[in-house]
Amino acid sequence: MEVDAKSDKHVVLLIAPVLIAVFMFTLDETISNVALTYIAGSMSVSLNESTWIVTSYLVSSCIAIPSVSFMCRLMGRKSYFITSLVVFIFSSFLCAISNSMVMIVLARFLQGLGGGSLLPLGQSITMEAFPPEERSKAMAIFGFIVIFGPIIGPLLGGWITENYSWPWIYLINIPIGIFTLMLAHYYLEDPPYAKKQKNPNIDFIGIIFLSIWIVFLQVVLDKGNDADWFNTTWICWFFGISCIFGIAFFVSQLCRKNTLVDLTVFKDKNYNIGSWAQTILMAVFLASGTILPSMLQNLLGYTAYVSGLSMCARGLGSLAAVFSYPILSKYVNDKFVGILGITCLSLGGIFFGMINLEISLESITLPNALFGAGLFYSMTALISLSCATIPNEKMTNASGLQNLLKTLGGAVGTSLATTFISRYTQKHQYMLVGNLTDLNSVYVDKIHSLSSAFLPRVIDSLTADYMAQISVYNQMLQQSHLWGYVETFRIFAIACLVMIPLIFLLKSPKFHNEK
Repeated sequence: MEVDAKSDKHVVLLIAPVLIAVFMFTLDETISNVALTYIAGSMSVSLNESTWIVTSYLVSSCIAIPSVSFMCRLMGRKSYFITSLVVFIFSSFLCAISNSMVMIVLARFLQGLGGGSLLPLGQSITMEAFPPEERSKAMAIFGFIVIFGPIIGPLLGGWITENYSWPWIYLINIPIGIFTLMLAHYYLEDPPYAKKQKNPNIDFIGIIFLSIWIVFLQVVLDKGNDADWFNTTWICWFFGISCIFGIAFFVSQLCRKNTLVDLTVFKDKNYNIGSWAQTILMAVFLASGTILPSMLQNLLGYTAYVSGLSMCARGLGSLAAVFSYPILSKYVNDKFVGILGITCLSLGGIFFGMINLEISLESITLPNALFGAGLFYSMTALISLSCATIPNEKMTNASGLQNLLKTLGGAVGTSLATTFISRYTQKHQYMLVGNLTDLNSVYVDKIHSLSSAFLPRVIDSLTADYMAQISVYNQMLQQSHLWGYVETFRIFAIACLVMIPLIFLLKSPKFHNEK
């Protein structure tokens, strides 16, 4: 099927507003991360409490994402997209003018409700704008936007926060959002299956079960490591409630008619395997993107801006993948592109698994670039393969479910990464502390050397000796903390490699071009 110049222009105008909206949503997933210290200070709360700014956004977006198909039936897809965008813009303004933790958490929750639907709507509209044989091109465009937003978020957030003030990380959404609203109003169209339906049944049971499941699960994931997980009674209760309502949600969607989501799409083998593979890969990508700036700030003393700058290599890797993907797709099918992407992610994890405290900012450029290119290749190929056999009338529902899984995957991955770092740090601290003994000649020589260096600056030899022991002990803590990150990145590499056999189970669709 050939697309003429007029159709090309129409496609660009059709997908432009949804891609801009998707970029704003994904950008706001990470733009607040580096500003939490500043926000906490301005509102006189602890840094631990300020993490609810991120959590509330994720919780509400998880609730909104699977509800997209139902809301499109209720309002029509174009009207729902515009309504969601208005809510996102207004809540961004509320975030900027917030003067208390309660206000900004509620504003971020509202922002997630508005923005959560933009991702699946953007995916379904972009996929439908292209004929089936060109959906890989659609996913190349969409995939770059989805990946680039979270990558540029920490850099942009750090720069704005340090040069202006944290409210501006939310205020920038307003002019961009208004421009996007104008484009959406004039150029978005509703196909017959996406128009408003008469008297659609409201699945209140599904909405209640989904909301309770997601809220309690997110609290467990966010606070579990700090509360020592299942050694804490309230974590056990919260996790139990989450499991009960999660099971109740899926049972209610399978055993009733006119439900919030249509789970029958999981009968499609490509969709089922592709969705779960994307979930694991997104967990690896978002978790690595969260812990890397933390490592650079805590162990190497980087500023928020510089640690955000370190993530630029991911964007460059993604950009290189964008330009090379059309060339690759001419010679190999999406299955091999997906395997190439997963291999790049695994190599990035292996390289990060060999880092030390002497690394420079340039030393992490290659593994970050591999992460960026790897995620683009793998996600673009997997989205294209998993949705290739889904009919257009089910695309919005399928996109919503798929993005729900990926969002939950990111939350679970980040939580597990934090736990891995904590546990492996304790493990290596236990292993290393046994070397700090007078029976170890290397340790004794190091203490004597440092003590001699400190002696001219202190009162007596006992003080110098004590300072030398403290110095060596702090180095041991730093090394054990580093090894916590090293072990976690190695787990990421293994998790990616395990995905490769799943790709061979996917079937490559065969399209017949119309003449």
